[in-house]
Amino acid sequence: MNRNKRMLTEAQLIELLSDLESDRVERTISVSDTDKFCQAICAFANDLPNHRQPGYLLIGVRDDGSLSGLNVTDQLLQNLGAIRSDGNVLPQPVMSVARFKLQGGDVAVVETLPSDMPPVRYKGAIWVRIGPRKGTAHEQDERVLTEKRVARAHTFDVLPFPEAGIADLSLRLFSEYRAQVIAPEVIEANRRTIEEQLASLRLFDLSKKCPTTTGILLFGNNPRFFLPGAYVQFLRFPGSTMTEMPVDQAELSGDMRTVLDGLRDKFRAYNQVGMKPGKGFQDQLSPEYPEWAVRELLHNAVIHRDYQSNTPIRFYWFLDRIEIQSPGGLYGEVTPETIMSRNSYRNPVMAEALKAMGYVNRFGFGIQQAQKLLEENGNPPAEFSFEDKVVAVTIRRGAQ
Repeated sequence: MNRNKRMLTEAQLIELLSDLESDRVERTISVSDTDKFCQAICAFANDLPNHRQPGYLLIGVRDDGSLSGLNVTDQLLQNLGAIRSDGNVLPQPVMSVARFKLQGGDVAVVETLPSDMPPVRYKGAIWVRIGPRKGTAHEQDERVLTEKRVARAHTFDVLPFPEAGIADLSLRLFSEYRAQVIAPEVIEANRRTIEEQLASLRLFDLSKKCPTTTGILLFGNNPRFFLPGAYVQFLRFPGSTMTEMPVDQAELSGDMRTVLDGLRDKFRAYNQVGMKPGKGFQDQLSPEYPEWAVRELLHNAVIHRDYQSNTPIRFYWFLDRIEIQSPGGLYGEVTPETIMSRNSYRNPVMAEALKAMGYVNRFGFGIQQAQKLLEENGNPPAEFSFEDKVVAVTIRRGAQ
């Protein structure tokens, strides 16, 4: 997203201001009604009328199309841009933000493109455009959106897995997940089959009557049966090389929560914590590795790995460092030079799920946050290497 990119010409914007019946335009004079902004973005991303064209949120414009005299600040543009990464609108919307200075006042324009993976939700509710107004989707609306997604699916994590069936999923785990991502009032009014509920969250393909790849990874009773590389190999070495026998080794597999929680327990068991002088007369805890930095980098590997590969994620713990290796290499727009500033998701549905489950705080900030936490703990910056379709990150031990 580029806040300076002009997605419209000034003439096109003026034309939109006067088109009061368009269902591709939402006007508001509020600069702080985040709920209203997100609902509009969610509805445009769902594109229920199937326009296949962008929708526009116009801030600083009255319902009659006249300007309110707004002065669009950089802070307002930053707040609007942050909607994409805060994880309340899922899947992440494709959007751009721009400022126009017109006679009579400024206009902040948020352009939202139709999603390839509807239905899109804001805080668990699906918003759609109904003529010039917006509202929450009915069950039939949701079915239409789900069918649109099946026709547009292009990432491996959302593709159907015909070899599996609903009996291969843990419906108990799905029920717990559903409570995290669906608004309570929607669940209470739910009359859909379990297959339709799974499909609404991109975990089941209704046309093929089978789970998607993400459905298997998140809630499969045995994901590794269908995806042989879907596990993490953990090795703990006593020294700095692989020439010595590991003191601990494990292959962590199962549903995603079991894998990640198992790795968390391994990390806490081996991460030694010392003390260092703090402020005043109080000492401060000083771990070898800051837990959330390592977890951010590990979760990044889980989100971006290639699940078509039979190679596992490798988590190797040496005396002086931790190495995490993720199969698949870099993806999309990300290059070795832009890994700190660009983000392209090989598995966007998996990314959405880990955000909803609390393993990811914000989209697109995992590596930056990890580097910050490492610096604060006294560790050197994480080092990245890219070869043989593997992304490797090395986290070195801090001085205690």
